[in-house]
Amino acid sequence: MKALVKTLGATIAVAALAAAGGAQAKPRLTGEAELARLLEGREPGRPVNCLMLTQTDNVRIIDRTALVYGSGRTIYVNRPHHARALDRDDVLVTRLHSSQLCKLDAVKLHDRSSHMFNGFVTLEEFVPYRRIESARR
Repeated sequence: MKALVKTLGATIAVAALAAAGGAQAKPRLTGEAELARLLEGREPGRPVNCLMLTQTDNVRIIDRTALVYGSGRTIYVNRPHHARALDRDDVLVTRLHSSQLCKLDAVKLHDRSSHMFNGFVTLEEFVPYRRIESARR
């Protein structure tokens, strides 16, 4: 009986610690809020249909919202069809037919842990966002 009470007490203590830790954690941003934060200080340019592979070496998945390609001064945002399937924990699998990633290309989504197929998205136009140069005085 004493062992059972100790086990229950330990279980309750672990649950209390987990709840306290969860209360202190920052709330996770929605995909739209995360994208807005990423685009702060940038202005959109004219959309393009394709990106060269050299521009796609760095890709970020914004949950249920967009794929962001590139880094530095210019990034490209793609809001694909079926964007609700996007999950930052997925791995993107793309079969390319040229040296470019283009509008209407399909990108498969695979779970990072199990490698199971999770769905796909169809790319749309890529919108470039460039950092806004500050006015120098």
